Amino acid sequence: MWKQLTTAISHLNIPADWVGIRAVKTTSTHHSVRDALPQSNGKSLEMGAMIEVIVDGCLGYAATNSLNISSLQKAAEIAYKQALAASKWWIYPISENTRPQVVGEYNSPFLEPFNAISPGEINNLLIRICQQLKINDKIIQTTATVGTDQKETWFVSSNGSEVYQNILSLSHHFGAIAQEGAIVQQRSNNGAHANSYQGGWELFKQDNLWHQVQKVGEQALELLTAAECPNTRTNLVLAPDQMMLQIHESIGHPLEIDRILGDERNYAGGSFVTKDDFGKLEYGSPLMNITFDPTVAGEFASYGFDDTGAVATKEYVIKKGILQRGLGSLESQARADLPGVACARACSWNRPPIDRMANLNLEPGNATFEEIISGIEHGIYMESNRSWSIDDQRYKFQFGCEYAKLIENGKLTKTLRNPNYRATTPEFWHSLIQVGNDTNWQIYGTPFCGKGEPNQAISVGHGSPVCAFTNVEVFGGG
Repeated sequence: MWKQLTTAISHLNIPADWVGIRAVKTTSTHHSVRDALPQSNGKSLEMGAMIEVIVDGCLGYAATNSLNISSLQKAAEIAYKQALAASKWWIYPISENTRPQVVGEYNSPFLEPFNAISPGEINNLLIRICQQLKINDKIIQTTATVGTDQKETWFVSSNGSEVYQNILSLSHHFGAIAQEGAIVQQRSNNGAHANSYQGGWELFKQDNLWHQVQKVGEQALELLTAAECPNTRTNLVLAPDQMMLQIHESIGHPLEIDRILGDERNYAGGSFVTKDDFGKLEYGSPLMNITFDPTVAGEFASYGFDDTGAVATKEYVIKKGILQRGLGSLESQARADLPGVACARACSWNRPPIDRMANLNLEPGNATFEEIISGIEHGIYMESNRSWSIDDQRYKFQFGCEYAKLIENGKLTKTLRNPNYRATTPEFWHSLIQVGNDTNWQIYGTPFCGKGEPNQAISVGHGSPVCAFTNVEVFGGG
């Protein structure tokens, strides 16, 4: 592949100021079982290349699924004509400085390769999970799914960039739905597709797998007889699997610089954050430290370089509650005159890279889980996202969880069903009163973060400890 691409980049005959080729090969598998019956088994292979050019301060793109010289030349010509035509109306002139030369390699860590288990063995494992989830006839539905991706990317440019990345990722999910009369409750392993990581089959076949399966089935039944979550203002403690969504929706999306500039307003919405807020806005309490960090080993959106070749580094986005930098690529940083991160990412070979969050993490504090709970006289502890709603400025939100416990006099007591909470983003993060430590810090992820026109669903990762918030509006209801 390297010889093919380096030969192509040196032979492309267009008068562009800069040219880049990003070739991508993705091999995916998906296996799904419902009620111990296989529903789908599939494997797919996608391969192609995106040509990107800079002409008179404007970017142009064209993709091709053929990597021979003539096809790449035709795509380059299309990209050139597109950029040349658009250069009369550019919003901000893009220069070669936004595509610096870079050479390097990134490989996901893994122990057990994806070809180590046959499709039959995978199905048998998922069937067994469904069977164990059904611990009672009140369990009316069980599901188990697992998917894998191997994504290889080669990036070369006319100014000498050569980057190779090999990313192996796995996502798995299982859950149960229980019913008694008119009451229907669901429980899963950490919410929908939250168990998404980089690595091999060792991520699925963990020592505690069967304990987790048993626990999910038991808690689905437990919720049928649980009390309804009360309507009140109280202390709220969120588990890391719910903090994942909280970080994603109320920090990740509003800090994307292209949103702040208005690029996404037509489809994904805007942001309550403005350009003038950086370096000044008190986003939350002084306990709030948020980092953009694609360097975390095994987290779902780790990489060495973004899709324009920018080197990935750990950066504080919010430090001690103060907004520091946005989630913006080199070109967005230039346009907005704001500090950003290496976050230009594309979901596939036939999409251009745009500003995307990757691993966005809440750094650990100093409290154990027991210390957080024991310090609360009255409150509610919630786990595993069930539903979410947030406005197009990422300001007002309402989230629901699968499972909750009442906190009374420093102890977890009664189970609660249908727990929800609502707030505005600044109000909520200013109410942060305690942050867990390394012992309860966990990473999760999702492969389904959508954005862009045409839409791009991309992988993101979020790490967080258990966190406590004060004076939060909570309420019941399915």
